[in-house]
Amino acid sequence: MATLSQNPEKEKALKLVLNQIERNFGKGAIMRLGDAARMRVETISTGALTLDLALAGGIPKGRIIEIYGPESSGKTTLALHALAEVQKAGGVAAFVDAEHALDPAYSAALGVDIENLLVAQPDTGESALEIVDQLVRSAAVDIIVIDSVAALVPRAEIEGEMGDTQVGLQARLMSKALRKIAGNVGKSESTVIFLNQLRQKIGISYGSPEVTTGGNALKFYSSVRLDIRRIQTLKKGSEGEYGIRAKVKVAKNKVAPPFRIAEFDIIFGSGISAVGCMLDLAEQTDVVIRKGAWYSYKGDNIAQGRDNAVKYLEENPEIAQEVEAAVREKLQMGVAVPSNSVAPIENEKETDGETKNGSNNSSNSSNSSNSSTSNSRSNSKRKNSKSNKNEEE
Repeated sequence: MATLSQNPEKEKALKLVLNQIERNFGKGAIMRLGDAARMRVETISTGALTLDLALAGGIPKGRIIEIYGPESSGKTTLALHALAEVQKAGGVAAFVDAEHALDPAYSAALGVDIENLLVAQPDTGESALEIVDQLVRSAAVDIIVIDSVAALVPRAEIEGEMGDTQVGLQARLMSKALRKIAGNVGKSESTVIFLNQLRQKIGISYGSPEVTTGGNALKFYSSVRLDIRRIQTLKKGSEGEYGIRAKVKVAKNKVAPPFRIAEFDIIFGSGISAVGCMLDLAEQTDVVIRKGAWYSYKGDNIAQGRDNAVKYLEENPEIAQEVEAAVREKLQMGVAVPSNSVAPIENEKETDGETKNGSNNSSNSSNSSNSSTSNSRSNSKRKNSKSNKNEEE
């Protein structure tokens, strides 16, 4: 295959057109991919080590993210932890509270610097998305959270009557806004996180009836989509419920392998249990050994039961730091994590195929057995008819 160096006329023509494009549209308007200064996508920690592992490092910077799920599943908690991580690194964070439900005390408990957090509570969806667009264009804000897409009500719907039918207003609003925002997000390296709710489609007999609000535009423009669910309620004796167990499925990921699953605990009043995430990964990477109900580290038993092991690590931060360092070292070395907490979903497809093949084989064997029994029955009938004829003769 001929290269440009072997064809000087093509190389000269390419240089001319590249220079013309840069004069018309500015420096960096077009470049070779190998000449890009930033090839690797930087990430933001989610506060949950298991989810960071599923996302190959965390939430990518300069991208649009969608977090969706049922009510009380941990969407806002996960977004607030991402805000806190950005602020800890010295970044600027903004929260567009379209639901008017932000709790400053809870945000502070999760580590958010509420004194320096930028908060907007717009009245209409147009105002909210215009604020987001201006913050992104400024390139001065590192992360923006919109809570939530369902609360971005178009101005025409607010000013109209309660019984008026406004078909597709919110979907058109989101589509138009994302066309403007998407191009500026990559240039400013601002991360925009949209929180979204679920609705039920009526009359669906095949497939999932669940659908997110705001149309399909956000699904296309999002680089990462996280589906978060509440799978268990955490209880402790007479104290009652103290938290939930959340499961996050990476439904879409343009910067890392998708379809991975992460699980973590969310404690009421304090957010994601970072120590619990670390303990789960430590057990899966054999940094901490569990035999029965006992957890041991470096050959010494540290606690009986998971809750006691988490409590022990919280009370001994030096040992917790050692365990976390050992876990991160093993994960960087590419140690496999054989657990449902972080696992690709493709395995389920393989098992489905195996079960289907097995069922086909069993059906074939049953068909053959049925045919053999039917043949034997027909043969016996023929013999009986022959004997009856002989008797009559």
